[in-house]
Amino acid sequence: MKMLSICSLLIGSSLLGAATPAGETAAVTVVVSSLVSTTSTVKLYFYNTRDGFLKSGKWAFSKAVKPEGKNEFTLPIDLPKGEWAVAITQDLNNNDKLDKNFIGIPTEPFAFSNNIRPTVAAPDFNECKFTVDGPGTVVNIVLKD
Repeated sequence: MKMLSICSLLIGSSLLGAATPAGETAAVTVVVSSLVSTTSTVKLYFYNTRDGFLKSGKWAFSKAVKPEGKNEFTLPIDLPKGEWAVAITQDLNNNDKLDKNFIGIPTEPFAFSNNIRPTVAAPDFNECKFTVDGPGTVVNIVLKD
């Protein structure tokens, strides 16, 4: 019985793949442009809850993409239907974190879905969210340096 519970938890928590029933996901294309570096890794953090938005480790899942000499890339992905927001960073010095200055302002490029450009404080989920309700959703994000 314990094994059945663990298997149910693993299958139920899966966002992508064969464990997701047909019809609950939709194809989304994320286009990221204006990369500052054509070699440094870009990290995309996908959020589907307001409470966890921009909190470390609270993303639904993340992806790392190497630009392979290009200043933009396209990431096709299947997302469960609903509201989503994306935050991205580019790790210019490859230290696996978003570097910040002494007052907490990022010193490496970052961006958000809907191309929200915060001026004083980090944006909230509602500003960055987009709705996945069928195939063909395209999310364009311009990286801020």
